[in-house]
Amino acid sequence: MESSEGGGRGKGPPRRHPITPVFRGAGDANKPNRIFERTGPQKGSHSSDAGQGQDSRRPLFRAARTRRLPMSALPREPEAFGEQVLEILLRHWPGHEATLTGPFDLVVDGRHLGLENLYRMVLGSPDRGTEIVEDYLEKIFDGDEVGSTPIPWELAKARVMPRIQPESIFQQLDRSQVAHVPWVNGTVIVFVVDMPQVTVSITLEQVVRWGTNMDELDEIARANLERYSPDLQIQLIESQDGGKAAILGEHDGYDAARVLLGRLHERLAPELDGDFLVAMPSRDMFVAMTANPEGFVERLRKRVDQDYRRLPYPITRELFLVTRDGVAGTAA
Repeated sequence: MESSEGGGRGKGPPRRHPITPVFRGAGDANKPNRIFERTGPQKGSHSSDAGQGQDSRRPLFRAARTRRLPMSALPREPEAFGEQVLEILLRHWPGHEATLTGPFDLVVDGRHLGLENLYRMVLGSPDRGTEIVEDYLEKIFDGDEVGSTPIPWELAKARVMPRIQPESIFQQLDRSQVAHVPWVNGTVIVFVVDMPQVTVSITLEQVVRWGTNMDELDEIARANLERYSPDLQIQLIESQDGGKAAILGEHDGYDAARVLLGRLHERLAPELDGDFLVAMPSRDMFVAMTANPEGFVERLRKRVDQDYRRLPYPITRELFLVTRDGVAGTAA
């Protein structure tokens, strides 16, 4: 189950933004992330995670929120951080059984909940640490309630969206249960149903139940992404040595996925002098750049590596080459 702050796309028409060149400093390339997410079925998880409508967990008991703890209660040490998250969960949601099995591994009602992305969120906004943890957990439980209800294909079809994840997600998730297709640079494309308040990860069981297949799901997801992104607001940066970068920052959970847009080369090639490179160190970061000069690309590579190690929902530090024929990986 995934959830995003401020809800999903909603039921209204997509926002339309023109391409607006804005020449700014490179610091604008890294805006804080405000997206909360939990991906689908995890290894060793409850069987209800694999599908919809079979959730046998006890009902959610909501307690009135008590006074928030001071920020000193959310330490930077991973193990102590996990212990504090556990304390917050048990205090606000006492109807759930939860234990900490590792610094970033919380088991809730028999299901594993990774905490590393939450930890990175808190590090990005330490003054809001307790609030971020509480909101994150609340969205997880709210999303579980939505996810326990079967979603008919007639409703889901128009809301299927793609997301790019690193292959390493299958160290925690069961590959055989997650609807996905292999991609380049050690990544995969996964799929979600974007509901007004949460995004629900799609499992292979759902794909079979809907009577569709991975090729059709991929095609539908890309088409929906295209309709959702008819025009994009792009910030253009030009360095003194002639390098150019185009930064996309919708912060809707699909910034990195927009590398899948069929008309991406057509839209950005005129601004970036032809074929270009794309960096997406995290789910909510998309930076396209000219392939030259070498010094410019190297400086951005270093920034990408820093963001990959720092931001929530990391994807890859590798660059992608976008040409008229499609997208290729650059990893050796």
